Amino acid sequence: MKNGVGVRALRSFAVGIALFCAIGAGAGSAWAGGQKEERLSDAVRLALAAQIADPSPPKPHFRSPQHLIGYLMWLATESARLRARMPNFVVREAFLQTVWYEAHRAGLEPALVLGLIQVESGFKKYAISSAGAMGLMQVMPFWTRQIGDGDVERLLNMQINLRYGCVILRHYLDEEHGDLFMALGRYNGSRGQAAYPDAVLAARKSWMVGNGGTLFASNNHSGR
Repeated sequence: MKNGVGVRALRSFAVGIALFCAIGAGAGSAWAGGQKEERLSDAVRLALAAQIADPSPPKPHFRSPQHLIGYLMWLATESARLRARMPNFVVREAFLQTVWYEAHRAGLEPALVLGLIQVESGFKKYAISSAGAMGLMQVMPFWTRQIGDGDVERLLNMQINLRYGCVILRHYLDEEHGDLFMALGRYNGSRGQAAYPDAVLAARKSWMVGNGGTLFASNNHSGR
């Protein structure tokens, strides 16, 4: 057995065990919706694929001391709120840092991303919906084929899942000309129905920090 094949086989086995344990513990339950696979133009597909493939690590960059202070205030506040759901400090801080980075990179509010995660997966990394959506942001596996490398298992990686989820939500926002209600419905596969967008927007309020949750938002999609 070649080393590459052996590593992949071991990883698949480990992921399978993790999924079995997560579902057995009740972590597999998630919102029942699922994003609908749509045909993407070549230009859109290539643009989204480039965003997914960007190797930049999830390290926030700060434009000014005030921006850094804002981030630290946000981190402390959200970490305290999240402690009951993620007791491990290291895991919690890494998660929040990645949420901040990926949200700002995609031009989204961190509060919106946290609200979506709360509704979609309840902050369960290995959650799987009845529609097959996976991970924290409940990404449908077909996205790995359309704009990724086809490796569905990677959707259970925290950073990769958040990258996909934020890029997809940004795409839907652009497609819906900034209409958040419609974009959220499209993300869930229930476009035009109120239940899911209302749930996410209600959860979003509980994660807001500062001026309506947008005090520290960047003016571009780079997070820088």
